Amino acid sequence: MKRRTLLAAGLAAPALAHAQSFPSRPVKLLVTWPPGGTTDILARQLQPQLSAALGQPVVIENRGGASGAIGAAELARSNNDGHIFGMVTSTVISAAILTRQPYDPIRDFTPLLLLANVANILVVPTSSPIRTVQDLIDMAKRRPGELTFASSGIGSAVHISGEMFKLAAGVDMIHAPYRGGAPALADVVSGHVNLMFGNASSTLPFVREGALRAIAVTSAQRTAYLPTVPTIAESGLPGFAIDEWYACIGPAGMPQPAVQRLNAALRGIIEQPAERARLLEMGAEVVGGSAEEFGRFMAQDVEKIGRVVRDARIRVE
Repeated sequence: MKRRTLLAAGLAAPALAHAQSFPSRPVKLLVTWPPGGTTDILARQLQPQLSAALGQPVVIENRGGASGAIGAAELARSNNDGHIFGMVTSTVISAAILTRQPYDPIRDFTPLLLLANVANILVVPTSSPIRTVQDLIDMAKRRPGELTFASSGIGSAVHISGEMFKLAAGVDMIHAPYRGGAPALADVVSGHVNLMFGNASSTLPFVREGALRAIAVTSAQRTAYLPTVPTIAESGLPGFAIDEWYACIGPAGMPQPAVQRLNAALRGIIEQPAERARLLEMGAEVVGGSAEEFGRFMAQDVEKIGRVVRDARIRVE
């Protein structure tokens, strides 16, 4: 019994030593989007508290481009001792599925924490006669191939939401891709495009100002920032649920003590009431949980997005 106890203690000693010594130098947070965007803003909100929690400076480095794929590819090639990790969005999956990228979204990363979900909001111009999901379905069936939905680009979460809706409702609508969410929203407000499944962070201001009408949200449950707006699932398409999300991941093979330390530090920050409120104002709802839970979520999302891309025959031209 004594030998077994000593053996267990001996095996645990290296892991304990790593946990106590990590991090042993400054930590790099690789943000896979350019400065000034929502992902970058979120990273810089977390940075001071994360530095304090880890006892080491956290240095942000932006590696934007190709919908987050350039930064993700660099992260996959990085040292996996825990001193570099990345902040990504759900496009880390869609980019890998739609285009040939030098990384696999499951095999080449270590999940750390699902920070927050951001629902997409189904919006129409205020002049539109569409007021419910059923109105939209009825109109799309009466006018197949005539209604247009805007997106921030082919393969974006906004685009995937629209294609998923078409498949679930059995309707034919035309996708109108734009170079970013701002010009897409502008054309929905003006009525040049019939509708959009807009990212909540960028779409909420237009809804709050009365420039756009919110019909439904794409999340599984109603959101705290639009509590009276129903989900698409409860509006006649049971099981419909898709979110954009913000998360932290590391290179594959990170030591578990580093994974647990980073997960605990990040979770401790986002679960603070003030941080929850700040994220909610941005249209993001805190998720949290364990690294293992996020890993299972990522695997499910790869399957879901892959199915939509395949069934909708989405191609990047």
